[in-house]
Amino acid sequence: MAVEVSECCGAPSKPSKKSSRILNVSSIPAIMTLPEIHCRSSDRSFWREINSPSKGLDVYLVVHLYKRKWVEETTYPRFTMIGQSLGSVYLSWEALCTFTPLYYFDTSGYAFTYPVARIFGCKVICYTHYPTISLDMLTRVHARSSMYNNDAFIAKSVFFSQCKVIYYKFFSWMYGIVGSRSHLAMVNSSWTQSHIQKLWGIPDRIKRVYPPCDTSGLQVLRLERSTQPIKIISVAQFRPEKAHQLQLEAFAVAIKNLDTDLPRPKLQFVGSCRNEEDEKRLQNLKDRANELKLDSDVEFHKNVTYSELVSLLGGAAAGIHSMIDEHFGISVVEYMASGAIPIAHNSAGPKMDIVLHEDGKQTGFLAQNVQEYADAILTIIRMPVSARLEMAAAARKRASQFSEQRFYEDFKAAIRPIMLTTR
Repeated sequence: MAVEVSECCGAPSKPSKKSSRILNVSSIPAIMTLPEIHCRSSDRSFWREINSPSKGLDVYLVVHLYKRKWVEETTYPRFTMIGQSLGSVYLSWEALCTFTPLYYFDTSGYAFTYPVARIFGCKVICYTHYPTISLDMLTRVHARSSMYNNDAFIAKSVFFSQCKVIYYKFFSWMYGIVGSRSHLAMVNSSWTQSHIQKLWGIPDRIKRVYPPCDTSGLQVLRLERSTQPIKIISVAQFRPEKAHQLQLEAFAVAIKNLDTDLPRPKLQFVGSCRNEEDEKRLQNLKDRANELKLDSDVEFHKNVTYSELVSLLGGAAAGIHSMIDEHFGISVVEYMASGAIPIAHNSAGPKMDIVLHEDGKQTGFLAQNVQEYADAILTIIRMPVSARLEMAAAARKRASQFSEQRFYEDFKAAIRPIMLTTR
């Protein structure tokens, strides 16, 4: 982990003195997805802008921390959420003792550090991508639904499920208390906003600021796509919550029900692997494609460069996304900006913010299960070229609402009042 500090004009003072303006606590992942790279690059652009002499900030200092292991998931094989949350308190204490700022800016979701920052006299600002715990998580555990974040062993047991419900309720209560200590909470979507408002109880201090997406760079791609064959792209890390297996099964159903006079489409999986588990997950996906006799219809692109990804997006007629409760869904916006019609999961960010009608025109499809995804794939394949282009154009226009420029404007509008009150 690193602590990013923007100082006032002049050379940096000693860390023990409270002269910095902004301290941004952010974890640095080993591997970044395309959305994360965009977000980080946009952050750097933003800091370059506010660090210009005309903005009064000209020094950018990084203070390295050495207690990173206390927020690592591997440190807590059980009770991971509360372990990482309490570990972040210890880590923030190191950060704040090393450098005490006027503004404590959290972009990694370490809400348990906010009371600590308040003790040090800081103004606490956060940009929350995803609540550490959501009401949906509580509902699923109570319903004993097995998912990537609810082990099948626990889901099958009434006793252990009840114990986990109690644990989640206790944690959500604590999460509400510490989160309410922020002076300003920016959130990245309507879904995140609704959960944070209910959990933290500070609706007047919450501002929705959509994350920056490289819409302008992708909108230069031609809308016309080759239909020999029609290509469907899936962009996501090979993580369990991304539900790649569902996409593959839906594609198999679509192929089975494809009209004989239509060409077979091609499914392209594009993503990165963070670790050995992701590598195994990718191999399992390849094995399943062979079992379904789709090896000639499915492509796998691992760890591609950005230029390669843009090229793949430029050839895709549709983009598929299947994560449940994706807080926002930058990949869905990228599909739309590039001219690929999105088929996204009917929940959270894609449902509430992204795949909405534009000027009364449909911009994509929402689905929840294998059959619904297969139906959406077949609908796109069967669409006349003119209808497909019309929907792609509407989707591209919708995507422009989530541009980097929009992020800059909304971000600065959100933080301006709190900055002005402490001058």
